Parts: sequence; structure tokens; C-alpha cells
Amino acid sequence: MPVIRRVLGDALRGLGVSGDCVHDILVAASEACTNVVRHSATLEYEVTGRIEEGACVLSVTDHGKGLDPAVRPVEELAESGRGLDIMSSLVDDLALTATPDGVRVVLRKRLTWNEEAPLPRLESELVRSAG
Repeated sequence: MPVIRRVLGDALRGLGVSGDCVHDILVAASEACTNVVRHSATLEYEVTGRIEEGACVLSVTDHGKGLDPAVRPVEELAESGRGLDIMSSLVDDLALTATPDGVRVVLRKRLTWNEEAPLPRLESELVRSAG
């Protein structure tokens, strides 16, 4: 998890994403990865990310049988079971789907930018030059 947080955080900051937005994405990604470690039959998982239409889209897929999101054991609610709620509160869209290879969590968060961010300026220049 530390490697994912480092690479993802550095990439987002390098693009000029605001600190608060980077923080939300990193916490949500950490929660998704923690769910794999705690609930999957395997510790193997894959994280992919992309910038799409002004949003960061992350996909975390485990390669085990996964967890049924509808089942939250009562005895665990006091100490755990809040990961999906935390992720939902930090991102704009959360999708949890079963795949033939495990469970996939897709997180989508609209990006907010620092004033000096290069990507929004470049997109703006491309739109003006195309028009």
C-alpha cells in the first residue's frame, strides 16, 4: 500500500491536483486496498488509474473470492465495516462489482486543480486552438 500511495500521490501532485483532492483520493484508495488485504482470499490485487473527463478513475481488483458488500457482520461494525462508507464520502462515484477473478472497486473523483496546474491550462489552450 505505501508504494501505491506514493506513486499515485506523486503523479496527482505532479499534474497539479489540489492537496485536498489528492488526500481524498489517497484515503479512498487506501481503504479499497485495505479491504482486499482484510477480506480477500488472496493478498494479490491490481490497482489501475487514469484521468478521464476531469476525474481520477481508480480501479482496485482483487484476485480472490472477495466480500459480499451486503453482508456486514454485526460484531465487526463497532471496529470495522466502514470502508465502503468512507470511500463513498470521499469520492463522487463508487462501484463494487464481482468479476470472474474477484471483486473490483471503481472510484471516481472529480479533480480540483492548483492555480499553476499544467493540465487544465494545456486543455484550455487546445480547445482555443481547435476552435
